[in-house]
Amino acid sequence: MIPETETFSPDLDAWCSLQAELAAAGQRRLVLVEGARDLAMQWLRALLPALELTGGLWVGAVEEAPDSRLTGIVSSKARLWLGRETSVIVWDGWRGNPPDGFAALSGTLKAGGLLFWLMPSLEEWGHFADPDYSRTGLDHDQPHPFAKRMAGILAKDSSVIRVQLGSPKALVLPELPGVTSKFTVATTPDQQALIRKLVAFGLGRRRRPIVVTADRGRGKSAALGMAAAQLLQQGRRNILVTAPSRANVDTLFKHARETLGASVLEAGNDLIETMTGAQLHFLPIRDLLREKPEAEVVMVDEAAAIPVPLLKRVLLGWPRVAFASSVHGYEGAGRGFAIRFRQILDEKTPQWQSQTLSEPVRWADSDPLEALISDLFLLGAEYQPIEVPDIAAGDVLIEPWQPDQAPEAELAEAFGLLVDAHYRTTPADLRQWLDDPAARSWRATVNGKTLGVVWGAVEGGLSNELAELVASGKRRVRGHLLPQSLASHSGFPEAASLRGLRIIRIAVSAQARRVGLGNRLVAEAAKSAELEGLDFTGTSFGGNSDLYTFWASCGLEFVRLGLQQEATSGEYPVQMLQAHSAGAVTLVSQVRARLARHWLALVPLNWKDLEPELLLDVTAGLPSECRPDVADIRDLQNFSEGHRGFRLMLPVLRELSMVAGVASRLRRHNEANLWCGAVLQGLDWPELQREGLCSGQRDGEDRLRQVARELLQKGPEL
Repeated sequence: MIPETETFSPDLDAWCSLQAELAAAGQRRLVLVEGARDLAMQWLRALLPALELTGGLWVGAVEEAPDSRLTGIVSSKARLWLGRETSVIVWDGWRGNPPDGFAALSGTLKAGGLLFWLMPSLEEWGHFADPDYSRTGLDHDQPHPFAKRMAGILAKDSSVIRVQLGSPKALVLPELPGVTSKFTVATTPDQQALIRKLVAFGLGRRRRPIVVTADRGRGKSAALGMAAAQLLQQGRRNILVTAPSRANVDTLFKHARETLGASVLEAGNDLIETMTGAQLHFLPIRDLLREKPEAEVVMVDEAAAIPVPLLKRVLLGWPRVAFASSVHGYEGAGRGFAIRFRQILDEKTPQWQSQTLSEPVRWADSDPLEALISDLFLLGAEYQPIEVPDIAAGDVLIEPWQPDQAPEAELAEAFGLLVDAHYRTTPADLRQWLDDPAARSWRATVNGKTLGVVWGAVEGGLSNELAELVASGKRRVRGHLLPQSLASHSGFPEAASLRGLRIIRIAVSAQARRVGLGNRLVAEAAKSAELEGLDFTGTSFGGNSDLYTFWASCGLEFVRLGLQQEATSGEYPVQMLQAHSAGAVTLVSQVRARLARHWLALVPLNWKDLEPELLLDVTAGLPSECRPDVADIRDLQNFSEGHRGFRLMLPVLRELSMVAGVASRLRRHNEANLWCGAVLQGLDWPELQREGLCSGQRDGEDRLRQVARELLQKGPEL
């Protein structure tokens, strides 16, 4: 026990001993430094010179680092350190606490590591004005349940070392039991089994991809590197590695070099070449797909952070592909990735394999910090399916729900359902859900167990003057995604003045998805929005045909397609609305009519790579006054009989796509993809040939002539 008088003169020997004991035991600790920031900095300046700081980080204002040996970074760059190792982290919470960054950096601490967190006393957390709040619109003067919840968890966790500056409480450092064998970082049995499986996969038959999943710190990247080296040693000539960024594969390349040893001829940043000329080569994911180099094996690390459509192209583009991903964690995409990608694997490569790693490598199973971080940010929240043999409509209760007031188990259950259902749900989303005063939530239960959940937020209501500035592009207001999009991109300032409910997330358990529960949840949310006096209910999502069909079945209408693909899903954002007020009815009608008039010009300019099914869905859903006249019908007949060229017919064929009922008919046609590419998206014949949609111009035109013949013969729309 350290007496009060030593609070500002830390017992350096005791701290050094603790660091050594933690390293021997394979453990790490959170050190919560509570109290005034200037006192905390004074205390750290006295302590840190005595500690081992190799690979140490200071997260805060770089010029204020309390020890010159610490590398200074800002909290917004914390994720860039994924895949690296640190010995000590000093996090200045007074300068902001983005949850994703904090959770990410904690995973870089190796055995013996200390994570110092400078913060006010735990009693103040619920009202602490975290500087990071302004970035996400949480800088309000109401309580912050997310921070208060974390404070409660920290107060109860005996592994947390609380340095309460200015408090009469004495500082007590933990006493670790003596260890019989010192912890060392070594290849675990889990890793060895994975390496053997990866080598067998890499030397084995084609079209049997392997998916490796693990929590952070289990050594999957190291195993990939060692397996790649063994494959090169056993005859493979060319192995490609890809990931969201080069930094993600540092560990993979490091272990590959070490395993190859003296057989390495050249080792650069992106390339390892052996004496025999075999190569391990890194390419960014989009470069890989653009260049399409030959390779016997492709390894995709941190696959959960890569959009599923890109992963699908990798899967189909090379004979042997291994995908590795974290499943629980701050990436926020692991399980959603696993669920969505599994459907593609089952369809395209039904003989795919899976392997998991459970044993940590950089720390021992007994490490308390991993469990603490998981509890703080619900990284391990899992939805446990319940047995509901026959979900009758009357058995399900749907009612408003406040996650910030829910018991911990109930919150974890609902958040786990969101993580499973969505491509990316992060700790930052948890904070937003709990702390946003504009949030609205509903929960569907059977006998108290969660079957579905909706999270929405009230948006809009900007003044007319501000709405005009938004529409003109002169102002951008944080938040208010749907109203601002329709004002600035669709050209209707009045959209920003309307108030509506945007549904941010909806999740329904697998066993309840085919009984209309999702529709009922949306209907309940929309009903509540109308009763609250809101003008509309809407949503914005990474567009695909299945999601579009769901939202359309809920009564929402298509109003906008974004111009930029989302970084997380790789899909274009689709926005849909259901009007409640007269003003919103007028707005939706005007937006849709204007979009329909511009549609045929916008598609080839902006959405050449849009999923054909979705393109035809939204085209079919737009209002249109298009009707072919006598001259158009004559041209169509001549085209279908081979007497008129495609280039002259293109305007007629495009307008034909907008005729009521035609896009729906094309949606079911086996030449739908060719029609979308050649007619609507304006791809040239070499592009269409590369996509496998035709063998050349003559073949493509012949197929389109056949479609025109069928539309003329069977299409009552004409």
